[in-house]
Amino acid sequence: MRRGVAPAAALAFLLSAPAINPVVLVATSIAFPNQPKMVLARLVASLATAVVMGWLWARFGREEWLRLPRRTPTAPSTGGVKAFVAGLQHDLLHAGGFLVLGAAAAATFNIAVPRSVLDVFTGSSWLSLLLLALLAVVLCVCSEADAFVAASLSGFSPAAKLAFMVVGPMVDLKLIALQAGTFGRAFAFRFSSTTWLVAVAGSTLVGWWLL
Repeated sequence: MRRGVAPAAALAFLLSAPAINPVVLVATSIAFPNQPKMVLARLVASLATAVVMGWLWARFGREEWLRLPRRTPTAPSTGGVKAFVAGLQHDLLHAGGFLVLGAAAAATFNIAVPRSVLDVFTGSSWLSLLLLALLAVVLCVCSEADAFVAASLSGFSPAAKLAFMVVGPMVDLKLIALQAGTFGRAFAFRFSSTTWLVAVAGSTLVGWWLL
């Protein structure tokens, strides 16, 4: 944004980068083997959500809602094999840690929640979709691992699992906190709540269309 990029385009990039990068799509294909439509549905729903949010900001966004922080000096980056290994190590541990925590949370959810309560949600496609969309906000699973967590949530509809994977990389507690600290609370509240609604709507439509 400081270099002149339109805020609408920058915010669309902010949402799409963690949601539809090649690593995430490959991880989704591994988590849902022989289900290429799930990968396509995640790509379409996530991309549509990011683009719609960019359009909404371009149409209704206000400059006073977006507070750009002051630039802080950064240390010069090093290249070569050491930088590659360091980045690989960081990403592996980062994604692996979230995968373990997410799998543990999903397992606890499947065991601790009474079956009678779970049947209330799994018996309704609308309630199951909303439940997993809210669960994605609370669990804060990284986008490289959330597909495996979604696949482990047995009993839920494919559209509900799709909503979990679309909402998670765009709206969760840690992202809301980061946005509030970076751009201000007014921006974080409006942007996160609207993104959640658009992501749920997009997951519903794409799930009905493809799944």
